[in-house]
Amino acid sequence: MEQFLDITLFIASILLIIGLRKLSHPSTASKGNSIAALALAIGVLVAVFYPLKTQNNNYLYIVIGISIGVIIGVITAKKVAMTKMPEMVSLLNGFGGLSAALVSLVWIINNHFTGNSGQLFIVLLNLFLGFVAFLGSMIAYGKLSGKLQDEHLKIPFSTIVNIIVLIIAITAMVFFAYNGNMSINLLYVFIAVSLVYGFTLVAPIGGADMPVVISLLNSLTGITAAISGIMTDNKLMLLGGVLVGSSGIILTLLMCKAMNRPLLSVIFGNFSSAKGNEASVGGNVKQINSSDLAIQLAYSNRVCIIPGYGMAVAQAQKVIKDVETVLESNNVEFKYAIHPVAGRMPGHMNVLLAEADISYDKLLDLEEANDYLESTDVAIVVGANDVVNPSAKEDPASKIYGMPILDLSKTKSVVVLKRSMNPGYAGIQNPLFFKENTKMLFGDAKKSLEIILKELKEL
Repeated sequence: MEQFLDITLFIASILLIIGLRKLSHPSTASKGNSIAALALAIGVLVAVFYPLKTQNNNYLYIVIGISIGVIIGVITAKKVAMTKMPEMVSLLNGFGGLSAALVSLVWIINNHFTGNSGQLFIVLLNLFLGFVAFLGSMIAYGKLSGKLQDEHLKIPFSTIVNIIVLIIAITAMVFFAYNGNMSINLLYVFIAVSLVYGFTLVAPIGGADMPVVISLLNSLTGITAAISGIMTDNKLMLLGGVLVGSSGIILTLLMCKAMNRPLLSVIFGNFSSAKGNEASVGGNVKQINSSDLAIQLAYSNRVCIIPGYGMAVAQAQKVIKDVETVLESNNVEFKYAIHPVAGRMPGHMNVLLAEADISYDKLLDLEEANDYLESTDVAIVVGANDVVNPSAKEDPASKIYGMPILDLSKTKSVVVLKRSMNPGYAGIQNPLFFKENTKMLFGDAKKSLEIILKELKEL
């Protein structure tokens, strides 16, 4: 039986690797997701049978746990909208961290709060990272959903607080591991310290930097899954954790590079700290209507779409695809400029555009996009704000200063589709709206684009 389970896990591991590999391209992503889901389902079944080798009274607990998880998962998956996917990712990631922490708690209790130094240190590290990932992800969820506002989560001297809490946690892990035991009361204190660090890590981080934080939290959950796989002798969990943890760290580094932030700034939670008073932004905005924009697009040579979270909220991606089809039939070149942190999580815009069957070849990354935008006739900003904000280049006091942006300063004409003049997720106003080459088209992005599409078909 044990050999059969090991072979099954080996097959599931191969399927998981194949599935994750197929996720790297939109054309194979759906199939890859199904293969990876099958692999994980096999892993769950194997995990069900392993405890039954020694204990035959686990059926009730296993069935109850799986049933609750299946019911919640199915209902949530059917109801969640694409615009809420970042919040969903944060919740699932947080529960993954909590699961790893509970595995560590069970190990400590079953071993009567004792163990050799190496074992106890690894278990306590897993406990710490699990609770950090859990509470950090919950705070991220609150920020992404708008339930928690940055001004309500301010921590005085947040960097110093983070360093102190982290030192306390590391010292406690080393001390308990050296002694080889700990009491129940000290365990409670250690859990509290872990939760405090999860809070202080994420709470000070501003909205513009949230994709980087989500990536970091994902990597932490992956690491805890790998450690839990070792503790429970589950090879698939170990493999999945290693893949998620390593890819999450790589993605975090890429996100940091895209945001021009050092990794230590993520760890100590001092992102988005303004260096002074931001320059006042104001002036007169120029407006354009949908009919005039349609004419302008029809007589352009190059058009570029810059999508943001507003596009996700309006669910405008499919209409944009229709506009692309009409313009390309009239020999207008059509591209998409994708900022690495556009939206609320890494790859958010890519997923939405792939949902509308937009060719991956038309998506330009940051450097390609900036070169393309210099010779673009019309750039349409659909719900993006912070990723096109020139304050990142021009205002040293801005909280996003130093972040690479999609530079529209040399684009012939810029049209911003936006509901109002309210600031973006970072909470700062955008000087782009008052630039000479910029016009505003106010209203729901999808409805505005539908009017533009209708006008284009009639021209």
